[in-house]
Amino acid sequence: MNKKSFSVIDDFFTNSKETHHKIACLTAYDYPTARLLEETGIDLILVGDSLGMVVLGHPDTTQVTLENIEYHVSAVRRGVSSSILLADLPLGTVHDVESAVQSSLKLRSAGADMVKLEGPLIPQIKSIVASGIPVMAHLGMLCQQILVEKKYRIKGKTSEEASRLLREAHAVEEAGASALVLELVAPSVAQQITSELKIPTIGIGSGPHCDGQILVFYDLVGLQPWFRPSFVIPKVDLATPFKKAVKDFIHETKIK
Repeated sequence: MNKKSFSVIDDFFTNSKETHHKIACLTAYDYPTARLLEETGIDLILVGDSLGMVVLGHPDTTQVTLENIEYHVSAVRRGVSSSILLADLPLGTVHDVESAVQSSLKLRSAGADMVKLEGPLIPQIKSIVASGIPVMAHLGMLCQQILVEKKYRIKGKTSEEASRLLREAHAVEEAGASALVLELVAPSVAQQITSELKIPTIGIGSGPHCDGQILVFYDLVGLQPWFRPSFVIPKVDLATPFKKAVKDFIHETKIK
């Protein structure tokens, strides 16, 4: 298991920010996808709680368990040696400091290089970092709060919300986060946060001015045509040839 050290990961993010090296990140949930992504030279691979929707068929991410993430991290780890392997801490695993640290240690044992957690959870970030595990923070739209929020919406459109996001971004940086995901943040606010922080920002639906971008792999390649986020333009439509191959197989089987 070729896990990376804290210093190697921290150096990567520091150098990326200083040299303006844009960071590319995609999700993976299984060995073959991870291996193919690794062979492209992708910087980061995320085993996200998005697996609840794109792999397990749930309507949102709130039903994903730590065991789900551990299982998929183990599979993805077997296909990854060079890219940084990032794992989400799912809902219910970071409600207190002890839980956050123990959950992070389990994901690290499963093969993750670093963990990501939603929200400005400063004590949790500090404690996870102190335990020797790099952290990626996550602000803006918090998908684990969808049952409270009721809908996905852009954050930072009001001056009050923009100011809060900026304060939270500085706080997670000061707590020791190595990088920060900004999800569905108003592009002008994402740009301001990016310009003020020393750690890199990685955007999803937050405009082009972040230090990197992250997408769900299935969205990028058009493998779930029944659901397409408004900010995603698929690079290819794999669903159509996928179904054609299966239909050809069915046809060839039945005519013999």
